This record gives sequence, structure tokens and C-alpha cells, in this order.
Amino acid sequence: MSEEYKNKGYASETIEFGKNPAILVVDLQLAFTDPSFPNGDMPMVDKATNRTAELLNVARNNNIPIASCYTAYDSLEDMPLWKVKAVRDEFYHGHPCTEMDPRVHNPDYDFNFCKNAPSMFFLTPLTTFLHKKGVDTVIITGCVTSGCVRATVIDAFSHGYRVFVPEDCVGDVEDRPHSDNLRDISRRYGEVISADDCIDYINSL
Repeated sequence: MSEEYKNKGYASETIEFGKNPAILVVDLQLAFTDPSFPNGDMPMVDKATNRTAELLNVARNNNIPIASCYTAYDSLEDMPLWKVKAVRDEFYHGHPCTEMDPRVHNPDYDFNFCKNAPSMFFLTPLTTFLHKKGVDTVIITGCVTSGCVRATVIDAFSHGYRVFVPEDCVGDVEDRPHSDNLRDISRRYGEVISADDCIDYINSL
């Protein structure tokens, strides 16, 4: 963090883990994880998917709630004005690109739903799920860091959750927007940590 931000008081507080966490998995669907799709050839997202899979296995073994989402639409009529070609061309219900990556998805355990905006919270059942589980801490994984992950972080923060982002469990098209957004998240909304930190925390519960 630059001296200018530090002098203005950014990152002056440290968020501590709460007692009841949940893992949120943002858009780790085949559209972003399978190289056969236009936006699927992203090495950072592939690494994040593998690391997220490790974190989720620990979470499931410790009965930690997991909510995952994918993005899909019925038609252009219910789609926001996305400027991303692949979204407009392929992100429709029933298209293979909307399927969750099997590395991270366990349909017998995870609460999985469709979202139609960047944030995992916007007009979805996520808040109901988290309230029912008594969650006070969210660990946010997925893609892309500068888009739907950031939007989900801001909404989680706005709802009053303790927000943690394991940097090795999120990915983007390029490193610069990935790093810039994580840096901004860490000085405003939550803590940027590692998957190992999250695993240690979950095991300590």
C-alpha cells in the first residue's frame, strides 16, 4: 500500500475471523475453467480452481457451509448490457459453459444457484442461506478478481460480514487487475490472505 493511502488511514484496522464461516465460490463454471470455451484459457483461474478445490475439501470435512454460483440467462432480454462477447453468445441456461467445474462442485453438499449480475448477492437466495446457517464470516473464492469477485466482496462487506479473500483461490485474465483489486480490497473491505491461512482457521474451529 502506498504512503498516500496509509497517511489517509486506509487499512488502519485488521478484520479478525469470526466463529461461523462459509465459503463462497464465484463463477467457477466451465466457461472460465475449460480451455475449450472462449474465456476458459486463463492460467490464473485454473490455478485458483485447483487451490479452491483443496480448500473446499477441508471445509466439507469440517461441515463448513459452501455456496457456489454460476452465471446464466434465458435470453438477451433478461441479460444486463454485458460488454463481454462470450457472455452474450453463450451464457444461457442449458449451455455446457454454465456447468460448474467438477473440481470444485459437490452437488450433494454445496448450495448452488444461478446469478444474473456480477455480485453473488444481487437478487439471489444467498443472504437467506447465510442467515439460516448463522454465518458471520465469508471466505470468497472464484473468478474473476476484478469483476464478479470484487462485486461479491463489496456486497458481503455491505451486509456486515467479515470478508476474507485467499489470493491463491481467485484469478483473473491478467495479473495487474488481479493484484490491483486485491490491494484495494485489503485497504477497504477485508483481509487478503492465503488458502493455507483459511485451512488453518477452519481446522482450529
